[in-house]
Amino acid sequence: MRVFSIARRLIKQLRGDKRSIALMFVAPVFVMYLLSAILTSATTTPNIDVISAPDTYVERLQSLANVNKAYSEATALKNLNDKSIDAYIIFNGVNPKITIEGADPSITSLVMNTLNKLSTNNAMQKPEINFLHGSKDMGAFDSMAPILMGFFIFFFVFLIAGVAFLRERISGTLDRILATPLKRWEIVLGYFLGFGLFVSIQTIILQLFSVYGLNVPMVGSFWAVLVINLVLASGSLALGTLLSAFARNEFQLFQFIPIVIVPQIMFSGIFDLRNSPAWAKILSKIFPMTYGAEALRDVMLRGKSLIGVKYDLLMLIGYALLFLILNTIALKKYRKA
Repeated sequence: MRVFSIARRLIKQLRGDKRSIALMFVAPVFVMYLLSAILTSATTTPNIDVISAPDTYVERLQSLANVNKAYSEATALKNLNDKSIDAYIIFNGVNPKITIEGADPSITSLVMNTLNKLSTNNAMQKPEINFLHGSKDMGAFDSMAPILMGFFIFFFVFLIAGVAFLRERISGTLDRILATPLKRWEIVLGYFLGFGLFVSIQTIILQLFSVYGLNVPMVGSFWAVLVINLVLASGSLALGTLLSAFARNEFQLFQFIPIVIVPQIMFSGIFDLRNSPAWAKILSKIFPMTYGAEALRDVMLRGKSLIGVKYDLLMLIGYALLFLILNTIALKKYRKA
């Protein structure tokens, strides 16, 4: 009977927490639906520009890939840099020259399989294959490492910041600070800078281990990657403290993970979204990790500078500022001024 009394107490307690009940049943279904929508729309045909090629070759290629006509190699190269195509082909007599973007091994494999099907024509010489970025030996981990590094920084900073700020509230420390003449924005900024010191150290350690311990490819500047990671961590820090304002305990804070954190890894570039539903593409644009992952891959795998990823970097800064502003507004529930 005592066992059942404990069980009844827990059931009654959980039944009274409607948000926990809703997330317990809705969150797994939501995540599985997102995975299903992404994986069932995976890319099966590459996008290839053709500059010059025999008509018979183009006709065969069109049955295997999405083929577009490019009027010059400069145009095709621009499209390749913009990631609107996966490769381009130009013929020098009977010898095809193929340039592959190369930063994503799964897309590279897709292009190579397409070329292998075309090579059954004995009259065609073996193509010359070049890579704009990476190489044919680049593995899946090499391609995903920048995304995973950014995600783990984002995830662990979110957890540490959220739990730490929540404990400040539960212990009454925040209430005592709110009783002082400090303005709400000063309190938020103070917590942000205080947590930020340790978050920066954590970010540096994780990046050093990823680059030098795991030998993750680093084509661009180490310092450019560090700037991106620190800005990404700042946004996660601000988001963690913001959401902790709406949680009464650690369990409620963790409930945000399936809704706020898990989708970010799915939409950050690990899965190719170009054939996914329109709503999935739109949804991917609202997550900070989308911009962080893209910036990290552009610098680490494609060698771009901070200027080259300025749009993604500005978006990350904007998210961090937005979360800080919302955090200041959220403190109104504890003090009006």
